[in-house]
Amino acid sequence: MKRKAFAMRLRPGCEKEYKKRHDEIWAELKAELRKAGVSDYSIYLDPKTNTLFAFQYLADDATDGDLAQKDIVKKWWHTMKDLMDTNIDESPVCDNLQEMFHMD
Repeated sequence: MKRKAFAMRLRPGCEKEYKKRHDEIWAELKAELRKAGVSDYSIYLDPKTNTLFAFQYLADDATDGDLAQKDIVKKWWHTMKDLMDTNIDESPVCDNLQEMFHMD
């Protein structure tokens, strides 16, 4: 099992809507994430900076790199683009985070 963490940026004033949309996340999207080997996926907000910190476990044979090509993922990005900083393809701007400490 691998661990992955990354940061994204939420637009000011979008906290409640971001939370609402994730509380209602589509079953099809969750299934696609699981199929790609993603599990135990959490996102935290730093309200001082509007930075979203995401953490997930990935199966050793995870295919999460292929998720960007999935229609359900592109549809999710399209629905979230008004809340976050995004790239031209509507994917969220993500900064991979380097693990500095881990305790089992």
